[in-house]
Amino acid sequence: MDDLNDKAKPPVAGLLLAAGGGRRLGGRPKALLTHQGRPLVEYAVGVLREGGCGQVHVVLGASAAQVREHADLSGCVVLDNPDWEQGMGSSLRVGLASLARTTAPAALVSLVDQPGIGAAAVARVLTAYASPSSLATATYDGTRGHPVLFGAERWAAIGASAVGDRGARAYLAEHESEITRVECADIAEPYDIDTPDDLRHLE
Repeated sequence: MDDLNDKAKPPVAGLLLAAGGGRRLGGRPKALLTHQGRPLVEYAVGVLREGGCGQVHVVLGASAAQVREHADLSGCVVLDNPDWEQGMGSSLRVGLASLARTTAPAALVSLVDQPGIGAAAVARVLTAYASPSSLATATYDGTRGHPVLFGAERWAAIGASAVGDRGARAYLAEHESEITRVECADIAEPYDIDTPDDLRHLE
């Protein structure tokens, strides 16, 4: 009976933050950088799905119309963040507001510019989901990073605290003792694609 109940539960949603304008990359939107023969945003969606997420919500910002035109985001809920220049916090708020209209019990949040974090890390962090109050992060040699899992009961408070480029950092700092830490250094690399030198990580 428990197996039947598990199958009836809606899966954890994926939330991909992909609004960055790539200022240090000469204004090239990160979502449209090419990795493994396709736009980085498309690759990142595939990672979330392969790792076990259900519905994937994607928040776009810089060059959103171009991203929609050139990336295959079929099956995703695609959201535009008109305030993307205010930082990651605004994109997180847009994504969580969209998720609040669904039955997803939790969201796994990832960033478009971290292609070194693959499906294995997504799957491992998903195992930390226990209830709509769950709170978990990947860690890399003990340092918190992405992906991050937020139970639905926490979304309103996280959205209220998400300002500037800090995203959920303030919320996580306040709830440090409640976080389930999931070590992922053995299966993923948490580098960011921020500068021209970082482009060497793309294939």
